[in-house]
Amino acid sequence: MEAMPQTSVVFSSILGPNCNRQVQPGMGERGGGASSGSKDLIFQDGRLTSGSLEALMEHLVPTVDYYPDRTYIFTFLLSSRVFMPPHDLLARVGQICLEQRQQLEAGPEKAKLKSFSTKIVQLLKEWTEAFPYDFQDEKAMAELKAIAHRVTQCDEENGTVKKAIAQMIQSLLLSLAARSQLQELREKLRSPVVDKGPVLKAKPPAAQKDILGVCSDPLVLAQQLTHIELERVNSIRPEDLMQIISHMDSLDNHRCRGDMTKTYSLEAYDNWFNCLSMLVATEVCRVVKKKHRTRMLEFFIDVARECFNIGNFNSMMAIISGMNLSPVARLKKTWSKVKTAKFDVLEHHMDPSSNFCNYRTALQGATQRSQTANSSREKIVIPVFNLFVKDVYFLHKIHTNHLPNGHVNFKKFWEISRQIHEFMTWTQVECPFEKDKKIQSYLLTAPIYSEEALFIASFESEGPENHMEKDSWKALRPLSLTEPEDAACGRQTEQKTRIPSTLGWKEDKSGEASLAGVHFVYIFYEREDVEPRVMGGMAPSLRQLEISALIHLAWEGAACQEAQYGMVGPIPRAAWDSLEMTGQAIHREVS
Repeated sequence: MEAMPQTSVVFSSILGPNCNRQVQPGMGERGGGASSGSKDLIFQDGRLTSGSLEALMEHLVPTVDYYPDRTYIFTFLLSSRVFMPPHDLLARVGQICLEQRQQLEAGPEKAKLKSFSTKIVQLLKEWTEAFPYDFQDEKAMAELKAIAHRVTQCDEENGTVKKAIAQMIQSLLLSLAARSQLQELREKLRSPVVDKGPVLKAKPPAAQKDILGVCSDPLVLAQQLTHIELERVNSIRPEDLMQIISHMDSLDNHRCRGDMTKTYSLEAYDNWFNCLSMLVATEVCRVVKKKHRTRMLEFFIDVARECFNIGNFNSMMAIISGMNLSPVARLKKTWSKVKTAKFDVLEHHMDPSSNFCNYRTALQGATQRSQTANSSREKIVIPVFNLFVKDVYFLHKIHTNHLPNGHVNFKKFWEISRQIHEFMTWTQVECPFEKDKKIQSYLLTAPIYSEEALFIASFESEGPENHMEKDSWKALRPLSLTEPEDAACGRQTEQKTRIPSTLGWKEDKSGEASLAGVHFVYIFYEREDVEPRVMGGMAPSLRQLEISALIHLAWEGAACQEAQYGMVGPIPRAAWDSLEMTGQAIHREVS
C-alpha cells in the first residue's frame, strides 16, 4: 500500500500506513483474559465490522497479552462521542481496568501486573495525544487521574510507569494551556462577517487602496491565500468534525449533547470563506471605471486559477462564489469586456452537477500528487471545506449507527474515520511559501461591503435593466449616499444630508443634523425595532446633550469615523445592543 501524505507524529503513528489496513487476528481479537463481551464482535475477512457498544469498549482496553490496533483506538475514540461523552467512556475504561487488575492480583499472573499497567499507560498516552481536548472537561481529567493512580500502585518507587504518567500529564497540560490561550485570543478577535473591518460607503474616495495596489501578482496572492487557509485549517481537530454529527443527532432527537463551543474553529474557518467571497465582490463593485472593473475581474480569475494549480480549492471556490454573487454577476457591460475563457474553465471544475463530479476528480488528482510528492509545494491539498463537511455528515445520515441486531455499525465509522484522517493529513502540511504580512493584513482587515452596499454600488456602476432590478433599486435608494448616474444625461442627483441606521442611511425629516443648532436628533434603540427610530426635537436639555455625547463616544468606539454629523459610517447591530440602556434613557426623555 502507498504511504499516506506527510502528517504529524501523532497521526502518522496512529493512522499512518495502517489507515486502511484490515484488523488482523492477534491485533483485532483480544487474547487471554478477554471477557465474554468479545464474543459480541463481528469480523469479516479479519476486519471488525460491528459489535455491541460494551464489547467495543472492552476491545479498546489492553490485557496482559493484547494491545488494540492503533487504527482501532483512533476510530473508536473518535466515533464513541456519538454515543457518549468522553468522560463517560473514560469512566468505563477505568472500571474495566480495575476489574482486570483485581483478576490479576487474585490469580497466578500477578507478576504480569506491571506489564498490564504499562499497556494501560500507553493507551492513555495515545488518547491524550490524539484527543487532548477531551480532557478540558473536569470529569474527564478526574477520571484520568483516578486511572493513573490505580496503575501506579504496582510500580516501584520512582519507577518507569510513574515517570511515563508524569510526562503524559505534563504534555497534556501544555496542550490544554495552549488551547485555552488560543480560545481567549479568538474570542477577543471574534466578530460577524459583515463587521470585518469597517463597512464602506457606496463609493469610497478614489485614493483609497484596493487589492491591486497591494499585490498585482496573481500567483503571489494565491500563495498568501494558501498561507491563511493552512493557518486556519490547522486549528481544526478530528473531534471538531465529529462534533457536527453529534450535535445534529441531538437536534434531531430534541436533546442537547456535547459542547458546541468546541466547533468554533469550524465556524471561524467557514466565516473565512464568506469573508473572502465578500471581499472579492467588494473589490469589483467599488471600482468606479468599467475598464478598471474589467481588470479587477480578470485579476481574480487569474488568482483563482493559481489557487487551483496549488491545490487550494477552498480559496478558489470562495473567489468564484464572490464573482457569482448577484451584484457582480449582473454587471453585463463589465463582463462583456472580460476574457472569460479561463473563468469558464474554473466554473467547469466547480460545476455542481453530478455531485461536483469535476471537482472531485481534480481533488483526487491533487491527493495522488500529494501522496507521491517530492516537494512541499506538491503536498498541498485544501478541499472545499463546506463540501467536505457535507460529505461526512451525509455519510453519517445514510448509514445507521446501529444494525437490526442492536450492534454498532462499526463499518460506517471506519469510513468516517478514514475521511477525517485524510483531511487531517492535509491540515498538517507546512506552507512552503514566504509569508507577506502586508498582503495578509489587507486580506484579513480590508473593509468589505454589506449585501445592501454591494447592490447599491452595482446599480451605481450599471443602472437597473429590468423591473425586478428597478424595484430593488427603489428599495435601496434611501440607503444610498448618491443617486446612480443617469445614462441618458450623465448627471448625478444632489446629495442630501443623512443620518445613520443599522442597514445604511436614513434621511432626517428636517434636512438638518446639527448638534449645536436648533434641531436635535434623538436616536434610540428598542429590542423589537428593526432599525433605530429617528425623532426631531427643539432646544435640547442638558440631560439630552449628555446622552448625545454618550452616543457619539459609542460610535467612535465602534470604529465609525465621523467627519460631520450626518456623514457617519453605518453602525453594527451589536453597537446598538450595547447602547440599549442609553436608548431607553432617550426614550424616557422623548416620552
